[in-house]
Amino acid sequence: MPYRSALSYVLSSTITPSAELTSTRERFPRASVAALGEAGLLGLTVSTDVGGGGLGLTEATDVVNLVSGTCPATAAVLRSHYAAVAFLEAYGSPWVRRKIAVGHHLSTLALTDDGPGEAGSAARRTGDVVALHARKRDVVAAGEADSYVWSSGPVDGAAGQTLWLVPADAPGLHVPARPRGAGPRGCGASTVCADPVLIPAGAMLGRDGGGLDGVLSTVRTWLAELPSPDTAPTASTALL
Repeated sequence: MPYRSALSYVLSSTITPSAELTSTRERFPRASVAALGEAGLLGLTVSTDVGGGGLGLTEATDVVNLVSGTCPATAAVLRSHYAAVAFLEAYGSPWVRRKIAVGHHLSTLALTDDGPGEAGSAARRTGDVVALHARKRDVVAAGEADSYVWSSGPVDGAAGQTLWLVPADAPGLHVPARPRGAGPRGCGASTVCADPVLIPAGAMLGRDGGGLDGVLSTVRTWLAELPSPDTAPTASTALL
């Protein structure tokens, strides 16, 4: 089914009926995210080699635009997910990419420290285990996503940034509260705390200290093109 046809069905059957409650009660749109996954829209930009839609930034931008006019919170979740997936397509494992492709995995970004810069976001390795210490703010779908593309200082202590894929069920990871973070009501934006969180050393995405290049060349490129839900056109306008 063409992605626009699939999206039209999800909009009418799930997203639109729940949009008001999502906003007024700040209720995370779990049903909408699940429906998007079942329709193949969470895996829209994953390679066909692992079962994804094989489409790109243009189509992802279209989806976020259309969803934003009905439910800005769901659009914000998709925006962060698609930007995370763009990086995971380059450095993520085939296993996680397959999970995303079939709609069973929601990812998000945890790149902004709740404090003065990356110096407060440390990574310490002991054998095959890495301990991450940080508080990340304005994380969309905090406590709801299945994984976080997470930034820290390099393991070797040098200058730069390293990225990791942190599973939501990693030991030591928690959402301490639900303050109003940046983003539309209901998108689940909040602080995520690692004090520390323990992950396998193999969860590193790319090379140690090379994360900033990935953020600038991939993640920020996608975020710059994917519309902010507060500025996207309405669904009725975008469908014309």
